[in-house]
Amino acid sequence: MKREIYKGSPVHLFVETVVLPNGKKVDLEIVRHPGASAVVPLLEDGTVVLIHQYRHAAGGFIYEIPAGKLSKGEAPETCATRELEEEVGYRAGHLKKLSAIFTVPGFCDEVIHLYLGTDLKATQQKLDADEVIEIVKMPFEEVMQKIRDQTIRDAKSIVALQLAYAEARTTGLI
Repeated sequence: MKREIYKGSPVHLFVETVVLPNGKKVDLEIVRHPGASAVVPLLEDGTVVLIHQYRHAAGGFIYEIPAGKLSKGEAPETCATRELEEEVGYRAGHLKKLSAIFTVPGFCDEVIHLYLGTDLKATQQKLDADEVIEIVKMPFEEVMQKIRDQTIRDAKSIVALQLAYAEARTTGLI
């Protein structure tokens, strides 16, 4: 049995009665989300393009990679391309899929598709009305240090940056 509690733009909340693999019947609150894509933009000189974005739920500005939710029927790669251009004003000549991760599988079905974007061409930023973003460029080594010193704390960004760093080192991009 499924009961709708709330339907918003990015999320849809349900209480679902389920029988677990151990045979117990429980009510679970589940957030249904359309999914998202995120991109690590890497310039030819090894500089990463990050965003410093205002996030009310996080209590202020945080460092992230460009990301956004999938539109209905949209392919993850298309979403990644769109978000990269909208948030930082670049178009990637090449997108490499790094992984797809669950964000908070204890209560949400959101999957974020992670990409490395290279061969970047400058276009124009096209922010949504609710986006307050500063573009920040820094060398990949500095980005990795900011993960270690907990300046970068956004989970999707940490995972994507670590995967992109390994890929860039392996392939000679940095």
